[in-house]
Amino acid sequence: MPVTPTYPGVYIEELPSASHAVTAAPTSVAVFIGYTNPFWGPNGTTPPWNTAYEVQSWSDYASAFGGFFSSPWLPDYVGQAVYQFFLNGGSDAYVVALNGGAGDYLEPGGTGTVPVAPATATLLDEGNGFTFKALQPVGVQEAVPPAAPLGVPMTISISNITSSSPSATPVVEDTADITIVYGTTVETYRRLAIGSLVATINGQSQLVSVSLTGTVPTTYSGLAGPSSSTTTPPAGSSAPPVTTFTYPTPPQAGWTIINPLDFPAVFAANGSLDKVAVFNLMAIPGIVDSATLAAALSFCEAKRAFFIMDPPADAVADSAAVNLPGAPSGAQTIQSIWESSVLPVSDNGAIYFPYLRNTDPITGAPINVPPSGYVAGIFANEDVNRGVWKSPAGLETTILGTTGVVPWGAMTDPQQGTLNPLGINCLRTFPGVGTVVFGARTLVSANPAYQQWKYVAVRRMALFIEQSLQASLLWAVFEPNAAPLWNALTQEVAAFMLGLYRQGAFAGTTANQAFAVQCDSTTTTAQDIASGTVNILVSFAPLSPAEFVVIQISQLAGQTSS
Repeated sequence: MPVTPTYPGVYIEELPSASHAVTAAPTSVAVFIGYTNPFWGPNGTTPPWNTAYEVQSWSDYASAFGGFFSSPWLPDYVGQAVYQFFLNGGSDAYVVALNGGAGDYLEPGGTGTVPVAPATATLLDEGNGFTFKALQPVGVQEAVPPAAPLGVPMTISISNITSSSPSATPVVEDTADITIVYGTTVETYRRLAIGSLVATINGQSQLVSVSLTGTVPTTYSGLAGPSSSTTTPPAGSSAPPVTTFTYPTPPQAGWTIINPLDFPAVFAANGSLDKVAVFNLMAIPGIVDSATLAAALSFCEAKRAFFIMDPPADAVADSAAVNLPGAPSGAQTIQSIWESSVLPVSDNGAIYFPYLRNTDPITGAPINVPPSGYVAGIFANEDVNRGVWKSPAGLETTILGTTGVVPWGAMTDPQQGTLNPLGINCLRTFPGVGTVVFGARTLVSANPAYQQWKYVAVRRMALFIEQSLQASLLWAVFEPNAAPLWNALTQEVAAFMLGLYRQGAFAGTTANQAFAVQCDSTTTTAQDIASGTVNILVSFAPLSPAEFVVIQISQLAGQTSS
């Protein structure tokens, strides 16, 4: 603060610093949009529907959205994508769970949705007992031949009952073992006192919640008896009776929760996602609806983010792959799908093909998983280890958590040679290496008008610089628009760019060849000053990937040894 000299001596006056620093923006904060477990919410409450909910680990996601599930009416694409993102190197993400997932099912060819309440199992003894509500989309038993189970059933059983002693002081309650089974997941509560059942299960279970019906029963014996949904074991068997969870209105084969009309609200102005300060990557796992993808790409362009697009689930590498065992019904080649202009394009996005193979954590069966979650994790891992300017592709991008590409997506070098010019990035499995990302082009790479944004790394590098400068130069707003401001902006932006150059972010053997920063009377005219505008020109020499390595070999003829 200013001083007022009154006596002979030395005065100290602290002056505010006129220097500012440009801080590097994050590069791999991801957003995943789609359907999570339709019956789960944190601590049994309603999930944060249509809200950008931040998670920084898989356990954060499991706590908020219930983790993995298995359903014939809704693939667990978001759960798989989030898990693979963190497994492959991601560290920060937002999940937007769609409200349409709250138990509303679409009938094939129907005009509306059918609400489906969670499945329940009721254990009563003369009207008193417990009602267990499934926190998972459990399976059902189809009523028509062949009457095979549809989905993964959930059961509950009571065993090892110890009788109470009403005359004891204090009273000794009945205890029993409560076992809940959902696919490969089993929860067992040993020697659970009947009076503590509600509090214990609600506080610990990841599969069910429970409520009291009537009053607390005095014994377990009546609850463990046969009921309308109980399967009595064969005579002579020591297995306890098993009660199956059932729906009030059972969903049918062919119904689905996925509805394209649920997505537009996510991208609305002033919505929850719009208010997230910075994110860099977006994925909508497994969704290929053109209108939804177009809205997502437009939103990413406005937010300076990059969209990772999945291919259609029925896309195959070539016409011969259509006949491979397990190939999807109605399969088409990815080239024919792309050339028919079904999918939208943008320089802020890239598509990756094909789907990857994994194991369903609920059933243990093989499943096909969209690649976007894996690829987002690879992006994050490369950003940390090499920098956003390094193309997230190559033999070093080994994908974790997969057994390889789907058989109908495997391809040879010549086959990839037809897809690469179209901007279709391939995932390849190489012997001794594993499955890797082996493409680095944006959606617009086939368009000559967008050649400057042909490569993913170049486009993401530009977005990174834009986000960094936008967030760090707010101090200049309302400063006097004159030479001192121009000089300060030039120095600070140049210092930021020089730091990137020293990290190897730009092409060029000298800083002058690598980047340029200009802010003076040539970029900001008198008319600009009158309108309150200051212009900064920032240019850089991007690092394009060595996509094609050409080796020239010739013989040395007629040489004599010395």
